Amino acid sequence: METDLARLPTGRARAGLGAVVAVAALALLTVILRVWPWNLTLTSVALLYLIPVVAAAAIGGLWLGLATAAAAELVLNWFFVPPFHTLQVDRGDNVVALAIYVLVAVAVAVAVDLAARQRAAAARSGVEARLLARISAEPVTSGQALRKLLGHVQEAFGMTSVALVETDTHGATRVVESVGPPIIGTPTFEVPAADRLHLVTQGPETFAADQRLLGQLAVAAARTLDASRQAAQAEALAEVDRVRTAILAAVGHDLRTPLASIKAAASSLRAPDVQFSDADRAELLATIEESADRLDDLVENLLAMSRLQAGVLSVQIRPVALDEVVSRALMHAPPYSDLRVDVGDDLPLIDADPGLLERVVANLVSNAVKAAAGRSVLVRAATSNGRVDLEVIDHGRGIDAGDRERVFAPFQRLDDRSADGGLGLGLAISRGFATAMGASVVPTETVGGGLTMTVSLPLAPLESPGAAG
Repeated sequence: METDLARLPTGRARAGLGAVVAVAALALLTVILRVWPWNLTLTSVALLYLIPVVAAAAIGGLWLGLATAAAAELVLNWFFVPPFHTLQVDRGDNVVALAIYVLVAVAVAVAVDLAARQRAAAARSGVEARLLARISAEPVTSGQALRKLLGHVQEAFGMTSVALVETDTHGATRVVESVGPPIIGTPTFEVPAADRLHLVTQGPETFAADQRLLGQLAVAAARTLDASRQAAQAEALAEVDRVRTAILAAVGHDLRTPLASIKAAASSLRAPDVQFSDADRAELLATIEESADRLDDLVENLLAMSRLQAGVLSVQIRPVALDEVVSRALMHAPPYSDLRVDVGDDLPLIDADPGLLERVVANLVSNAVKAAAGRSVLVRAATSNGRVDLEVIDHGRGIDAGDRERVFAPFQRLDDRSADGGLGLGLAISRGFATAMGASVVPTETVGGGLTMTVSLPLAPLESPGAAG
């Protein structure tokens, strides 16, 4: 891969390879010059012995090049300078030749090592630049930005695992994000990323150049985490603003409607110059009561939604009988002549919060009655795959498949087609309460037209005691 730093040879690997090449080159060159009678002068032979020095310095670095130069000088003296097979030199010009050879070999080793270092640095800089470019190209506000960055680090350095770890004010640590298996024990390398943030890795040993780059990438990971958190906060604030706007709109219309009815009816009853019959007075009182009930429902829904969004909903799960909960829920549902119930008392107990489940059923039945527009509504339950499914079935106009999930959003009334004064919170609250209890609410199309809301509830453990009423 073009950004794989793990494939660049380390100093230790280069030294080992350079030593092998130097020994092999010295031995091969010596054998060739001794076996075949080339009749070369000492100067020519000395120039040939610069080849192993160049190879060793280029591969293994300066110190290996100098060591190879010293070894080559000894081999040259031993085999090619009279008296042979000794380290003595019988002539002054040969001493000068050997000295010049050593100086030239040292100069060549230094020059070759410098060029090799520059070439390796250029190659590494190119790889680092491509790696940083790939990381910079990732949008930092995306949900997977930090994980992708750690993945690039893992791939580039050949690591087994890479993690960004955060330490809280009490000294406890937690993994913010990681790639690869969990890091067990002491990590291979750890570098600070920001205040209370560290980048830790598990895998091959890292060296100075790798550690420097890992430090830069740790800082980039901390910035990515900060940007992701700021984006999440901005999104949460935008959601709060959207909910606030919806609440204000609801207050401006949906809450004013019952208040206006109460005010008008009460003002009429208090008018001193108007005499009402008993029937008229009863109708005005009924209007006040109905509007007050609607206002109470609206406020209760707003409070329930605020508890859900704040995460402070109190849930008390216990074994309950579904038929008892449904009976109580239907007492709060709007009166409906064609409402049928098929929830037997022989169903197994379920694990649920009876108060929340009652609210879920009441909301679903209320929505079904409004949608049915005079047609029948059926509430039935049966066991299915180790759970109890409660279905609220209507034969109204139904909901398009693309809108079936959208109706669970707070303040969503499908383009405000409803004119009953509701806030559009009933289904959102129903799903929120169900999720809090470990249940689910799934909308499907009713056979023959309409909508079926299915509440899937977990069974209570067999050893649990009977449900309380």
